[in-house]
Amino acid sequence: MKQAMKRVITVTPNPAIDLSYHVAGITPGASHRVAAPLSRAGGKGLNVARVAHQLGHPVLVLAPSGGTAGAEFAAELLSSGVPHRLIPVAAETRRSIALVDTVGGETSIFNEEGSPLQSSEWQALAAAVVDALDGQSAGVLVGSGSLPPGAPADFYPALVRLAHDAGIPAVVDTSGPGIIAAAQAGADLLKPNNHELLEATGESSLDVAARRLIALGAKTVLVSAGAEGMLAFHHAAPGGYWSARLPEPLSGNPTGAGDAGVAAAAVALAAGFTDITDIPGILRRATAWSAAAVLMPVAGEISPLYADLEDQLILSWKETL
Repeated sequence: MKQAMKRVITVTPNPAIDLSYHVAGITPGASHRVAAPLSRAGGKGLNVARVAHQLGHPVLVLAPSGGTAGAEFAAELLSSGVPHRLIPVAAETRRSIALVDTVGGETSIFNEEGSPLQSSEWQALAAAVVDALDGQSAGVLVGSGSLPPGAPADFYPALVRLAHDAGIPAVVDTSGPGIIAAAQAGADLLKPNNHELLEATGESSLDVAARRLIALGAKTVLVSAGAEGMLAFHHAAPGGYWSARLPEPLSGNPTGAGDAGVAAAAVALAAGFTDITDIPGILRRATAWSAAAVLMPVAGEISPLYADLEDQLILSWKETL
């Protein structure tokens, strides 16, 4: 029997204040007059939680926060109404800047790297995760985003182990060596984009690269492939993969689209949809939510048209050699 309304717990080890500027055309080397930016607490795990919360699913955000920017981060998150627990740290919370070209239809993102945390602060974040997993309300643990310099190399594998110790699925959305480490730890779902997947594995084929993560221990791999939609690979379906895409690509702001897809998958896993027969439905919902995020001006929200977009999707099974 499927569970219902279990909490989606997100961990964002390197959060940011997201600043989104909308510019009517960008000319390199020129000056541009812009309106004040949209400013909000951000980071990939925050975006996941915001989308799930928007659609009425219980969530809990866990993240470090520090300095003047951290105070702004905490104040905005409090006003948003998204349930959260912030771990005070000495390092200044970073900023992320998105320049949305409303004429060219492209978005350029500038991400600060982030500052190192102290070992005691990493321990406090881990303790907050353990505390959040205690009891019967947790349905899935999501670890999202980059790691700041000096982060524990096993941060994401440790999250996977904590989730499994609590008897719930683990979802990881990161890049670089973190994807490999999370796969080796047995993550239930990994969600790289096509560029991250190929770069992390060193492969030239998405199919081969995803199968490598599954061979390492991942159960399911969802791959965002831009205008091609989204692909789903599962350990129990070695003969191919599922593909979901819209008839025509959408124009808009792609920032946070992948996070919306993670939110859809996390909500499904939290409700107990973990069988191979559930994968096409998870892929369909994740692709629709991801597309609906493109229609919004900022990350962490999806358009109310998500159900209509889901109806338009072309879902197919692709056999591989």
